[in-house]
Amino acid sequence: MTWNPELIAPCGMNCALCSGYLALKNDVRKKGARMTYCAGCRPRKKSCALLKKRCQKISSGEVAFCFDCNNFPCDRLRKIDDRYKARYRMSLIENLNFIKVNGVKSFLEEQEKTWKCPKCGEMICCHNGICFKCGIERLFHEKAKYRWNDEKPNDA
Repeated sequence: MTWNPELIAPCGMNCALCSGYLALKNDVRKKGARMTYCAGCRPRKKSCALLKKRCQKISSGEVAFCFDCNNFPCDRLRKIDDRYKARYRMSLIENLNFIKVNGVKSFLEEQEKTWKCPKCGEMICCHNGICFKCGIERLFHEKAKYRWNDEKPNDA
Protein backbone atom coordinates (compact mmCIF):
# COMPACT_ATOMS: atom_id res chain seq x y z
CA MET A 1 0.00 0.00 0.00
CA THR A 2 1.36 3.40 -0.91
CA TRP A 3 0.58 6.22 1.48
CA ASN A 4 0.53 9.83 0.41
CA PRO A 5 2.76 12.16 2.48
CA GLU A 6 0.44 15.03 1.49
CA LEU A 7 -2.16 13.45 3.78
CA ILE A 8 -0.16 14.29 6.90
CA ALA A 9 -1.68 17.49 8.29
CA PRO A 10 0.45 20.15 10.00
CA CYS A 11 -1.00 19.09 13.37
CA GLY A 12 0.23 15.50 12.95
CA MET A 13 -3.11 14.00 11.93
CA ASN A 14 -2.79 11.33 9.28
CA CYS A 15 -5.75 12.30 7.12
CA ALA A 16 -5.58 8.86 5.44
CA LEU A 17 -6.99 7.44 8.70
CA CYS A 18 -9.71 10.04 9.12
CA SER A 19 -13.35 9.02 8.82
CA GLY A 20 -14.03 11.81 6.30
CA TYR A 21 -11.18 10.77 4.03
CA LEU A 22 -11.99 7.06 4.27
CA ALA A 23 -15.67 7.78 3.63
CA LEU A 24 -14.70 9.63 0.44
CA LYS A 25 -12.14 7.03 -0.66
CA ASN A 26 -14.63 4.20 -0.19
CA ASP A 27 -17.67 6.23 -1.34
CA VAL A 28 -19.73 5.12 1.66
CA ARG A 29 -22.69 7.34 0.78
CA LYS A 30 -23.20 5.26 -2.33
CA LYS A 31 -23.31 2.23 -0.05
CA GLY A 32 -25.89 3.86 2.23
CA ALA A 33 -23.82 5.39 5.06
CA ARG A 34 -24.41 9.05 5.82
CA MET A 35 -20.98 10.53 6.50
CA THR A 36 -19.04 13.66 5.66
CA TYR A 37 -16.44 13.42 2.90
CA CYS A 38 -13.02 15.08 3.02
CA ALA A 39 -10.00 14.87 0.71
CA GLY A 40 -7.56 15.80 3.50
CA CYS A 41 -6.26 19.10 4.84
CA ARG A 42 -3.36 19.75 2.47
CA PRO A 43 -5.11 18.46 -0.69
CA ARG A 44 -8.07 20.76 0.06
CA LYS A 45 -5.62 23.65 0.50
CA LYS A 46 -6.79 24.02 4.09
CA SER A 47 -4.06 24.48 6.62
CA CYS A 48 -5.43 22.12 9.25
CA ALA A 49 -8.97 20.97 9.98
CA LEU A 50 -8.26 20.58 13.69
CA LEU A 51 -6.50 23.88 14.29
CA LYS A 52 -8.57 25.63 11.61
CA LYS A 53 -7.75 29.30 11.23
CA ARG A 54 -6.63 29.67 14.83
CA CYS A 55 -2.95 29.34 14.02
CA GLN A 56 -1.47 32.17 12.01
CA LYS A 57 1.84 30.35 11.45
CA ILE A 58 0.10 27.40 9.81
CA SER A 59 -2.39 29.59 7.91
CA SER A 60 0.38 31.74 6.47
CA GLY A 61 2.55 28.76 5.56
CA GLU A 62 5.29 29.87 7.94
CA VAL A 63 5.46 26.31 9.34
CA ALA A 64 4.83 23.03 7.52
CA PHE A 65 4.30 21.09 10.76
CA CYS A 66 3.52 22.28 14.26
CA PHE A 67 6.92 21.04 15.46
CA ASP A 68 8.50 23.78 13.32
CA CYS A 69 7.00 26.36 15.68
CA ASN A 70 8.93 27.70 18.68
CA ASN A 71 5.70 27.33 20.71
CA PHE A 72 5.35 23.56 20.04
CA PRO A 73 3.25 22.08 21.48
CA CYS A 74 0.87 24.99 21.96
CA ASP A 75 -2.19 24.87 24.24
CA ARG A 76 -4.57 24.34 21.31
CA LEU A 77 -2.58 21.35 20.06
CA ARG A 78 -2.37 19.92 23.59
CA LYS A 79 -6.16 20.09 23.95
CA ILE A 80 -6.73 18.38 20.61
CA ASP A 81 -4.06 15.80 21.48
CA ASP A 82 -5.74 15.02 24.81
CA ARG A 83 -9.05 14.49 23.00
CA TYR A 84 -7.47 12.27 20.36
CA LYS A 85 -5.62 10.17 22.96
CA ALA A 86 -8.81 9.71 25.00
CA ARG A 87 -11.23 9.07 22.14
CA TYR A 88 -9.26 7.89 19.11
CA ARG A 89 -6.17 6.02 20.36
CA MET A 90 -3.79 8.43 18.70
CA SER A 91 -1.49 11.21 19.85
CA LEU A 92 -0.91 14.02 17.39
CA ILE A 93 2.03 15.26 19.46
CA GLU A 94 3.62 11.78 19.41
CA ASN A 95 3.03 11.68 15.64
CA LEU A 96 4.76 15.03 15.22
CA ASN A 97 7.69 14.06 17.43
CA PHE A 98 8.13 10.85 15.44
CA ILE A 99 8.06 12.76 12.13
CA LYS A 100 10.54 15.33 13.43
CA VAL A 101 13.04 12.64 14.45
CA ASN A 102 12.44 9.97 11.78
CA GLY A 103 10.85 11.75 8.81
CA VAL A 104 7.53 11.37 7.03
CA LYS A 105 8.52 8.20 5.15
CA SER A 106 9.29 6.30 8.36
CA PHE A 107 6.14 7.70 9.94
CA LEU A 108 4.01 6.39 7.08
CA GLU A 109 5.66 2.96 7.37
CA GLU A 110 4.83 2.86 11.10
CA GLN A 111 1.29 4.06 10.46
CA GLU A 112 0.74 1.23 7.99
CA LYS A 113 1.86 -1.32 10.60
CA THR A 114 -0.35 0.24 13.28
CA TRP A 115 -3.53 0.92 11.31
CA LYS A 116 -3.57 -1.82 8.65
CA CYS A 117 -6.72 -3.95 8.58
CA PRO A 118 -5.73 -7.55 9.27
CA LYS A 119 -8.50 -8.83 6.98
CA CYS A 120 -8.08 -6.82 3.78
CA GLY A 121 -4.95 -4.69 4.23
CA GLU A 122 -6.72 -1.35 3.90
CA MET A 123 -6.61 1.31 6.62
CA ILE A 124 -8.64 1.21 9.79
CA CYS A 125 -10.31 4.50 10.71
CA CYS A 126 -8.74 6.17 13.73
CA HIS A 127 -12.09 7.67 14.70
CA ASN A 128 -13.97 4.39 15.16
CA GLY A 129 -11.69 1.41 14.49
CA ILE A 130 -13.67 0.34 11.43
CA CYS A 131 -12.23 -0.69 8.09
CA PHE A 132 -14.38 1.16 5.56
CA LYS A 133 -13.59 -1.46 2.91
CA CYS A 134 -14.36 -4.82 4.56
CA GLY A 135 -16.15 -3.61 7.71
CA ILE A 136 -18.57 -1.19 6.10
CA GLU A 137 -21.60 -3.06 7.48
CA ARG A 138 -20.57 -1.97 10.98
CA LEU A 139 -21.19 1.66 10.00
CA PHE A 140 -24.85 0.88 9.42
CA HIS A 141 -25.24 -0.51 12.93
CA GLU A 142 -23.23 2.04 14.90
CA LYS A 143 -25.24 4.85 16.48
CA ALA A 144 -22.05 6.83 17.09
CA LYS A 145 -20.10 6.65 13.84
CA TYR A 146 -17.21 8.61 15.35
CA ARG A 147 -16.55 6.52 18.47
CA TRP A 148 -14.75 3.28 19.09
CA ASN A 149 -16.96 0.40 20.18
CA ASP A 150 -14.72 -1.86 22.26
CA GLU A 151 -17.27 -4.63 22.43
CA LYS A 152 -16.63 -5.53 18.80
CA PRO A 153 -13.30 -6.50 17.26
CA ASN A 154 -11.59 -3.64 15.43
CA ASP A 155 -11.31 -5.56 12.20
CA ALA A 156 -14.89 -6.83 11.97
